[in-house]
Amino acid sequence: MARFVRWTALAAAALLVSGCSGGSSGDASDDGKGAGASSSASSSASDSSSGTPSGSAGASAKLPASLTSQKLGWGRCKAASGSAEPGDDWQCATLKVPLDYAKPDGRTIGLALIRSKAAGGQSKRIGSLLFNFGGPGGSGVSMMPSYASIVSPLHQRYDLVSWDPRGVAASEGVRCRGDKAIQASEAVDATPDDAAEETAYFKDAADFGEGCKKTAGELLSHVSTTDTARDMDLMRQVLGDKKMHYFGISYGTELGGVYAHLFPKNVERLVLDAVVDPSADTVGHAKNQTLGFQRALDDYLKSTGQDPKQGSQKIVDLLKRIDAKPLRTSSGRKLTQTLALTGIVLPLYSKEGWPTLTSALSTAEEGDGSQLLQLADGYNDRDTSGHYGTTTHSQRVISCLDAKQRPTAEETKKLLPEFEKISPVFGDFMGWDTAGWCHDWPVAGQYDTPEVSAPGAEPVLVVGNTGDPATPYEGARRMADELGKGVGVELTWKGEGHGAYGSGSDCVDSTVNSYLLNGTVPKDGKVCAS
Repeated sequence: MARFVRWTALAAAALLVSGCSGGSSGDASDDGKGAGASSSASSSASDSSSGTPSGSAGASAKLPASLTSQKLGWGRCKAASGSAEPGDDWQCATLKVPLDYAKPDGRTIGLALIRSKAAGGQSKRIGSLLFNFGGPGGSGVSMMPSYASIVSPLHQRYDLVSWDPRGVAASEGVRCRGDKAIQASEAVDATPDDAAEETAYFKDAADFGEGCKKTAGELLSHVSTTDTARDMDLMRQVLGDKKMHYFGISYGTELGGVYAHLFPKNVERLVLDAVVDPSADTVGHAKNQTLGFQRALDDYLKSTGQDPKQGSQKIVDLLKRIDAKPLRTSSGRKLTQTLALTGIVLPLYSKEGWPTLTSALSTAEEGDGSQLLQLADGYNDRDTSGHYGTTTHSQRVISCLDAKQRPTAEETKKLLPEFEKISPVFGDFMGWDTAGWCHDWPVAGQYDTPEVSAPGAEPVLVVGNTGDPATPYEGARRMADELGKGVGVELTWKGEGHGAYGSGSDCVDSTVNSYLLNGTVPKDGKVCAS
């Protein structure tokens, strides 16, 4: 079961461009070595005074010099699983961070980092610009080189830096079950129709959690968004930056908001694009995404000349037929209802994927599920050899540690009519997901909604896209409001797809570039029509 959440549009577009082969990205869990070179602890960072968070979420103990003054052993990057080796412009290293920030002198874990130095030279360099591409669970080490061409104007004056957050890929990446078990679980109906299917659905969820507990152990309680925000501030110090410059996409916006709350005085320039609504709890997020994906589907159907209501019903009817009798595919595997829905979701992340969706739906109507299965495999991080990456594993362990709200099966059933009213296509799946995703999870969640208020921080640029399927644009205004007056500054793009920057709007790109390069803060509420 994969949750349709918080994944950067670049990943979706790359999967579509590559023919939906489902190649794994950033999964280094098989050898446990990761992409980074080893680190040592010797030189001092320029500012180690901020080891204690200043926000109200609770202070961790002051970090020892062995962490704040560690010297990163930058070296040549290794190829991540399923990806080509980065070029000579890229360097990798490993940052040591506390497993538990309440015990800073205790056990440490390694975070894999990647960087490319500012192309314009030292004289024009502003500092490091950290990127998180979403998920949660996305590998920044594997994504960053691909994204560099999109942010080339920023590369002139910034070192481009990203990392695999704790519990992700080369940074103690979590794998909760093997390939055969994952493929077997795809036969489980994620929208149960009877008692037997409901029992199987919740058993599968509980088994997944037990697998995570067995392989992750103590780490399972220390992969929260708050932990990663604290890692970011240690990273800032070790990189030698007095202030934080950050670009967060999708889930990365929630991470950026939490960082701003914990360390408001360390904020310099933060961009949050494709914004997760910080005021929404588990059920609220699911409703938001149900609405967002139905909006995107409606826009897609209109583009093909179809009435959205009639087109949606046609898809509902197709999914019902697949539920009763899974479709054949060229691979010999069967396309189930859940896989079909996953295959429909992926092309909605980017307008460039709409023609692929048209073709996949057409062949499915003819009884061939091959194209939808390829799309689903792309979303589920499955390559052509049948190996699955760990993105969805990391996504689940992080989000379930964050989220306190755990709806029961009975509570979910009462919510289903509301979900189905929002979307006849996605509502049933998203409703059941609220109960199944963290069912019987081995560790308790930390909060209902993240705290992102950041009084005293420099202005944070919050970018929303009216056609965003995964993070509906209303979340951008809510994030700006919760960051606080004079801090959150909203920029809206009237576009399509998940994310705005680099998606074809000169207005968006120039506004973001001017903010990051020159510190120019646009008027709150600015709208880019193209």
